[in-house]
Amino acid sequence: MANQRFEPGIQHPPEWRADLNPDANAGVNDGLLGKNPVQAGKARTAYDLKDLNNRLQGFTDNELQEIVVLPQGSRLEQGATYIDLRDPQRKEFTAMANMEAGPANWYVPKASMGYVLWNRLIGVTNPERLDQADES
Repeated sequence: MANQRFEPGIQHPPEWRADLNPDANAGVNDGLLGKNPVQAGKARTAYDLKDLNNRLQGFTDNELQEIVVLPQGSRLEQGATYIDLRDPQRKEFTAMANMEAGPANWYVPKASMGYVLWNRLIGVTNPERLDQADES
């Protein structure tokens, strides 16, 4: 028993698995499918996406390279915080397990970057939250 791995749908007969578990790995970020794109280093960055690069004026090339954008089809991690850089308001949201990046999304996970860069992305202007406060 200790050597057995969990495989979604394995409890069902092979001829019925697709019907009973049409999306058996939904919400899985690691495991049988491998690491999620951010952990695997396969996600693109704002630096790589020309249109996004042009929209993010005021960010250095190094900062753009730190902004991870999930590729289409990537599952969002349930409970994690994201923003969609295609949304002009750039509002934070908490993902549910059934969410994935579509062709019209530039989802950026908060966990992939530092708080100062995140705050700049979401439009924070408070100098203290941007590490620009006068310490006198």
